[in-house]
Order: sequence, then C-alpha cells, then structure tokens
Amino acid sequence: MIELVVQLDNVSLMREGKIILQDVNWEIKKGEHWVLFGLNGSGKTAILNLLNAYYFPTKGKITVLEMEFGKTYLGEKLRKQIGFVSSSLQEKFHPDDNAFEVVLSGAFASIGLYETPTDEIREKAISRLEKLGCIEYANRNYTTLSQGEKQRVLIARALMANPSLLILDEPTNGLDFIAREQLLDSVEKITENQDAPTIIYVTHHVEEILPVFAKTLLLKKGQVFASGETKDMIASVKLTEYFNLPVKVQWENGRPLLSKQLAKETVSY
Repeated sequence: MIELVVQLDNVSLMREGKIILQDVNWEIKKGEHWVLFGLNGSGKTAILNLLNAYYFPTKGKITVLEMEFGKTYLGEKLRKQIGFVSSSLQEKFHPDDNAFEVVLSGAFASIGLYETPTDEIREKAISRLEKLGCIEYANRNYTTLSQGEKQRVLIARALMANPSLLILDEPTNGLDFIAREQLLDSVEKITENQDAPTIIYVTHHVEEILPVFAKTLLLKKGQVFASGETKDMIASVKLTEYFNLPVKVQWENGRPLLSKQLAKETVSY
C-alpha cells in the first residue's frame, strides 16, 4: 500500500537559465488533501509539471506514487495514476465530442476517444456523470457547455481511471458564485468516498479552501514560504507576512475569508 503519495526533497528547477523553483520540500501522505496556494508566477505550474513528469528537476529528488524520478520509467505509467484537471485541457478535445465521450476518454488516458469502450466502461462513465451532476447534459456537445459544466465533466473524466492522486488546477477560474459553489460541492463529495484519491487543490483564492483540505503549502517566488495545517497557514499573521500587506482572515462555516486589514485594526491569529 502506498503511504507517501508525493515526496519532494530539496527540489530545484531551472529553465532557460532562470531559476523557477528552489529547494522545495513537500511530503504528502495517503489520505491527506492539500491546498497548493500561490500567486501568479509563484511556480505552481512548474510543480504540477514536475509531478506529472513533464519536467525533471535540475536538482533534488522526486518520488510520486512510489516512482522515483530517474530510477523508474515514468511517462504514461505515472500519468495514468494521476487525474489532472486544468482549464488548459478544454481546448484540446475534438469539437464534435459530447460530454459523455469526453468522460469515456478518461478510461484510456487519451484526448479523444480512439478505442471502443466496453459496457462496463460506459456504465462507469454514466455513474461518474451522475455523481458529479452532469448526466443531464451528457449528450450535449462539450464546446457548448458552460465553464462550470466543462470543469465538472473534466473531473468526471479524471476519475475514470481510479487515480491515486487527483490534481485540480485552479478549477473555479472564470466561474460565477453559483457555479463555483456547485463545483466545490462536487469536490467535497469526492472526498467522502472510501476509495477517494489524495487531492491537491491549486488556487490563489483562499475563499475556495474547503474544510477537507486540512494541509496547505504556501508557495512564493519559487520557494516554500511555509507549509502545515491549513488553519495555521491561512491565518492573518501568516498571510500578512506572505503578501507583505496587512490582511485579515476570518473563518466561517469552516472556510476562510480574506480582506485587507484596516489601519486601526490589529493583526491577530
């Protein structure tokens, strides 16, 4: 049984002579759900490319799902165990694919459906669509769906291969409040399953952080600013240091709200 899902030891990455990541240490245990929090340009995408073995570290050691980079043949073997959801995938599907076909393609880790799915795979896809509230538009052309509908279809697709690790890369980008909350409800339901994958939720909006994400890594300018319990990381003092700007964090219903600190207020935990 896999105990450590992700292990990064003093990982650095240099691209085109520029340091993108420096001395990153991160350990994710099976059953943990993490937030990867960082502003634009902090290095979040670089870490995701490393985890998916699209990049290899310039320095340091990476092990994902017990596969050590440089000692194991990775490629599709690794990526088939990782469910990756990103808005960048939306433009890669064939214009004529419907939502059902997009989900079915997840069973083959392909962009597009090039193999004939079995009845079992079809039933599984229907089940995933139902659980994520997508079944009503299963036969609609994927390109005609709203942004929120597309993202939920992509999550259903990612779950087709029963991944051990699910990476959600800024999944609520471009969504209005209702669509965002619907998608977050879907994410929360995934974690309630007994066989739920470990989830990394990537964002730069603290209000999206659900109670299930008990751990958070703060990434800043390619380095780990801090990591640990979410309640400690997403706190007024910690984020004031992170942003170099006085901010206030309030927790309601297990979720944080962020605002700029007024001059007369005192920053507190």
